[in-house]
Parts: sequence; C-alpha cells; structure tokens
Amino acid sequence: MATATTPSPAAGRTSRRGRPGGSRPARIDAAFGMVFAAPAVLGVTAFGLIPFGYVIWYSLHDWNPLIGQFHWVGAANFQRLVTDPVVWGSLWTTLLFAGLLMVLNVTLALALAVLLDQRLAGTGAFRAVFFSPVVVSTVAWVLIWNYLVASNGGINGALAAIGIDGPNWLRDPAWALVTVVVIQVFKSVGMNMVLFLAALQTVPGELKEAARLDGARPGRVFRSITLPIITPTILLVVMITTIGAMDVFVPIQILTEGGPGRSTTVISYLLYRTAFEQQDFGYASAIGVLMFLVLFALAALQWGTRKKWVHDEV
Repeated sequence: MATATTPSPAAGRTSRRGRPGGSRPARIDAAFGMVFAAPAVLGVTAFGLIPFGYVIWYSLHDWNPLIGQFHWVGAANFQRLVTDPVVWGSLWTTLLFAGLLMVLNVTLALALAVLLDQRLAGTGAFRAVFFSPVVVSTVAWVLIWNYLVASNGGINGALAAIGIDGPNWLRDPAWALVTVVVIQVFKSVGMNMVLFLAALQTVPGELKEAARLDGARPGRVFRSITLPIITPTILLVVMITTIGAMDVFVPIQILTEGGPGRSTTVISYLLYRTAFEQQDFGYASAIGVLMFLVLFALAALQWGTRKKWVHDEV
C-alpha cells in the first residue's frame, strides 16, 4: 500500500528558489544591475543607434538642405558609391594610414613600456614626457607640428644646420601621409604605453626568474613568457588604435586638407567635404555607412582571430 509523503519545508524552499525569476535577493540584484546599466544603454541608443538609423535613412535620399531638396532615391547613392574611384581611393588611403599608424604606434608603445618597466632612474619624468601629448588638445598639438614640419619650420631648420636639405613634408605626396602618421603616433603613443606598462607589471616575476635560472636569455624570456601573457592587452591596443585611425579627421583638416592632390584624403575627410562643401548629404550618408561597415569588418576580423594568438583564449 502506497504511503503519502509530505514535502519537507526544505524541499519547499528549494522549489521556490528554483522557480523562474529566482529568489528575492536575486531579483533585487538584477534590478540594481539594470538600473546601473540603464545610463549606458540609453546613451548608446540615443547617441549611437538612433543617429546611425537616421544615417541609413538619409543615405536612401537625395538631400541638399540649401535648396530644400529631399526625395527618395533608394539604392542610387550606393550604386554611385560602388563605381566612384574617389571613394575607393580614399578608402585605400585610410587603410594605409591605419596600418602604418597601428604598426608604428603599437611597436613604439611596447618598446617604451618595456624600457619603463626596468625601473631605471628618471623613468617618472620619461613617462610624463611621453604621456603629456595625450592630454594636450588635438588642435593645439597639430598646430605646433604644423609649424615644425613647414618647409621653413623647425625640423628643416635643424636639418639645414647639419647640411641636409629637408623636403616639404606636407606638400610632397611622397611624405605627406607619412608625416601625418608620425604626428598622430606621437600624439597617442603615451596612452598605449601606459596600457602596456600596466600589463607588463602583471607578469609573474617567478616565471621570468625560473627561465633565467634555466639559462634563457632576456630576449627569449620576453618572447616566450612576457609576450604571450600580455597578448590580451596587445589585442585591446590594436583594436582601439585601428578604430581611432580609421576616423582620423583633425590632423588632415588642419595640416593638409586632403592634399597634395588626394594623397591624404581619408574616408572621414571625404565624407566631410561631400556633406559640408558639396551639400550632398545623402551621398555623404552612404559614405558613412560604408565607413561603418569597414570598421565593423576590421573589428570583427581582429576579434575573430584572437583565439589563434591571444593567451588564455579557448
């Protein structure tokens, strides 16, 4: 004969905790989490998603605010974009700029961080010198360099003192893009240097000491122990540097205005000229959509390949 069993109080408590929604403390924690996340979500929505939605909408129209023209053209702007050699030339210039900036910036920042990690005398002042450009206004920084790299500026004056005839850095197509890259590297390398320095100081000293006791030289210790451990920071620096390089505008606007010719016309500057000089806001919006897609593809590529070289990724 079956005997009826009465659920114990403990079983009842377990059942209540297992219900969808969880216990009361869990619901309170979830509510607090949503409250704290709400400003960020609202900010991204208001200043990111909604404006981008408007950009897509405008890209489907022929829009000239000066004459009050705004009518639907569908995919015509994108069809024009696909066959526009100026757009693709600007995109190539942008990718070249971003590639040069990323390689030089990351390499120099890592080298400076390794030097500062040695804790030599005067490293505090050295760190301040390289980090100070980060907090200087971009416009002020570029204006100073505009004087230094002018044909009769400080750099050519110093070269002339040792018998070297310097080029016209910003008016020579062979030098203009490289000059802007170098100026931008010195502006932002300090931030990446600090990120790398913080990562280097998390590397366990016991691992490096054990490798030295086994006879490993400093270069081998760095390649086999230090570098793999800081690869997450390398990924972060590469991604933020690439994204920053793809939307560079102020140095181009002040130093070269896209010239000489179109040798420094990056995609963001082309977008600006199309919208505010030619008053073709619909086509400029289509260029903006293209710029977003390229940025998204680059970020996805960098993030997607992380498992092949970033330490602790599985």
